[in-house]
Amino acid sequence: MSFDSTIHAKAVEITKLAYEITGSAGSGHPSTAASLSHLVSVLMYQHMRYEPTNPLHPSADRLVLSEGHAVPIIYAACADLGVHFSRDRNNLKPLTRDIAKTLREIDSPIDGHPNPIEGFPFFDTATGSLGQGLSSAAGLALAARLDGFDKRVFCIIGDGESREGQIWEAVDFIKDHDLKAVCPIFNCNAFAQTQEVSPQQSWEVTAKKLEAAGFNAIVVDGHKGSAIAEALAEHAKSVDPSAAPVAIVAKTVKGWGAESQQGNGHHGQSPKGDTLAGVLEELDQTAVQLGAIADTPLKIALMSPRPNREPKEPAKPLGFEQAMSRFGLESSLASGKFATRKAYGVALRALGHAYPDLVALDADVNNSTFSGQFLKDDQLADRFVECRIAEQNMFSVAAGLSAGGKTPFCSTFAKFVTRGYDQIEMAINSGCQLKIAGSHAGITLGADGPSQMALPDVAWFSSFATMTHNSTGRPGFYVLTPSDAYSAYALTCAAAEHNGSVYIRTLRPETEFLYTGEEQFTLGGHNVLMEGGDILIVASGYMLHEVNRALEALDDHHIEPTIVDLYSLPYDEDAILDLANDCNGLVLTVEDNYGNGIGAHIASTVARSGDGFTVEQMYVKQIPKSGKSEADLLKYCGLSSDDIAKQAIAMMDALPV
Repeated sequence: MSFDSTIHAKAVEITKLAYEITGSAGSGHPSTAASLSHLVSVLMYQHMRYEPTNPLHPSADRLVLSEGHAVPIIYAACADLGVHFSRDRNNLKPLTRDIAKTLREIDSPIDGHPNPIEGFPFFDTATGSLGQGLSSAAGLALAARLDGFDKRVFCIIGDGESREGQIWEAVDFIKDHDLKAVCPIFNCNAFAQTQEVSPQQSWEVTAKKLEAAGFNAIVVDGHKGSAIAEALAEHAKSVDPSAAPVAIVAKTVKGWGAESQQGNGHHGQSPKGDTLAGVLEELDQTAVQLGAIADTPLKIALMSPRPNREPKEPAKPLGFEQAMSRFGLESSLASGKFATRKAYGVALRALGHAYPDLVALDADVNNSTFSGQFLKDDQLADRFVECRIAEQNMFSVAAGLSAGGKTPFCSTFAKFVTRGYDQIEMAINSGCQLKIAGSHAGITLGADGPSQMALPDVAWFSSFATMTHNSTGRPGFYVLTPSDAYSAYALTCAAAEHNGSVYIRTLRPETEFLYTGEEQFTLGGHNVLMEGGDILIVASGYMLHEVNRALEALDDHHIEPTIVDLYSLPYDEDAILDLANDCNGLVLTVEDNYGNGIGAHIASTVARSGDGFTVEQMYVKQIPKSGKSEADLLKYCGLSSDDIAKQAIAMMDALPV
């Protein structure tokens, strides 16, 4: 009896099925899948602790396929093992070979890349946009640690993919946080999409990089079952506090088992017809040559028992004034001014006490975002995750935390959030919920200049406010721009309560209180600050204060505006149209970001209504620069109170007498 011959037999079997699956689809990446055949056979049939009939079991080990295009080999194994799946997570059913062959069909949950939201819960997060899986694996491991689970998280990474810097952000993060439960497995098959990988991504250099980062890099023949099993056993031992974290570097062959599929030029090619029949025959011949006989029983390992503890239910957080008093900030409350970024920090701390599964992440700026309020609280500090200057990693870690049942709040400068757009979108595609706070938003941070100013962020995030998840009907994102401390606190609390993703823009300057704590703030809502009836002025954030400063000039011209704090996108379109109708059909929008934000959304609403409205949009229309004050920047960008008043007066003057 031979373990290696049995793994060879299983590798041939699931590789053939992977080719059949992609052949049926007419597309896919079977040659990459074939390079993983032995790794997957050892992992899924022998080493991982999980239940095929209950892939969502909280104690189960997890597998993250960072090189998501190789997914046919996982589908093949799952079809062979009868791993359960379904869009309805309360009614799972076993995957069959026939169902697996519906790969990439429009009504099939068997997507072209891992996609848990479509009904394949064996995966926790969507992958395929390369370089992100190891960060998600780290987030899953963090969630498991917080819950007391001893599960391990295996992450398969392509060698070409390892060129992505995020992979090495994740390697550093895993070492920083001692996440030895994560087992990175580098699939070094030597070929990328169009040519051989760079020597910098060779197995030799990859192993040296890992060793330099403090890992025990175990190099194995990726097509020898016993060598893979021994390396995985070494990883299991690395829980010893004195042991180094373990990573596996597997030397594999792209197109293993079929010589016609090897070498360059086969990436993303799915053989069909006679060509497919020839590949399957080659694999049968390989089995004979290797003496591949399934003569050793393979058995999936048993999971560890779940920790026996009562889950903690969320509590209602303190109100803003209560929290300010509890945390020793009464003097700031009495001053009548408080920056929205600071109010966010107070809210995050209060929410940490109310929500036991809330986790705060920051990227080396917690003293500026004020998420440091969470870290400084001894009762919360173990749920604060310092991600350092690696925002892309932070967002993918947050996706893993969300998949692990946590509510992650990510904080950084709003400008730096833009580095993680791809990672954030993949989290949305995964069905994860992210709460993202971008501080120092807009142009009012002044002296630091445009390299620190978030300006296209509203346009990007609000594009996700125009779509909804198929399974929940929720917007992809709510975009929240509070104008004062009361609204910032309330909207942060609303974000925590919301079962979905939220982006909160906070400001650097101290701003006066516009609210008293009696007002309600809801996702999708707005507040009317002044009822005039001549012209509707819609703004948010700092620009509401500038609109208020324009009132004197408007009063001199006998103009009484209706002023709306449109703190949320999406918003109640009918309510805004009703207000516009009551204001001569005149709408002026004011925002301190680039276009395609509030103004564009209202213009779109007006266009769909078919009514005769006039909409003028004021936003940042040039690249800003440094200035010593908010006033300098607002004047430079044509967004000062004088500019707002002039625009409103011009719109009123254009009305027919």
